[in-house]
Amino acid sequence: MRPERTLRIIAGQWRGRKFRFPPLDIRPTPDRVRETLFNWLALHIEGARCLDLFAGSGALGLEALSRGAAEVMFIEQARAAVTSIERLLVEWRASGGIALCDEAVRFLSAPPPHRFDIVFLDPPYDSGALGRCAALLEHGWLAPGARIYVEHARREPLPPLPAGWQSLRAGSAGEVGYHLYGLGVATPAGSQDTL
Repeated sequence: MRPERTLRIIAGQWRGRKFRFPPLDIRPTPDRVRETLFNWLALHIEGARCLDLFAGSGALGLEALSRGAAEVMFIEQARAAVTSIERLLVEWRASGGIALCDEAVRFLSAPPPHRFDIVFLDPPYDSGALGRCAALLEHGWLAPGARIYVEHARREPLPPLPAGWQSLRAGSAGEVGYHLYGLGVATPAGSQDTL
């Protein structure tokens, strides 16, 4: 069991605000990777409906809400982590956030409540869930032009992803490989980042 740790919100209405998350085996997205990701999403986050699968500490979804996302649905199977996210949503008076205790593959196997503009897909390394979740997202979960953020162990290759997902940006930082995909959008030039 790990000790309780602290993260901070990088930008937006809660910029600089720190929060603790439970002493669980959770691997939060590093600050510098989150900063890069949300720079990539800067033109898309305002008013977006976001789905934070494998929410863990909630850092990605909370950052999205801080930066103006209309809705974030946090999906996490660890009850203590969900309780922590729910507490923060109340304390910060965060409208648009909802945390659900569920396993991501099971959650995606049900009919979607609506389509999402942004999906954060950051499963535990070596879980084998990345490819399965990516395939399930194809069943009505993604809005036209949706962005999908994928994080994985840098040392491991990505599993096959849906043919319609176009690689927009990619980067790496330490042990982390991270990618931004889009539906029906052009691929920009110079789309590789290394931190």
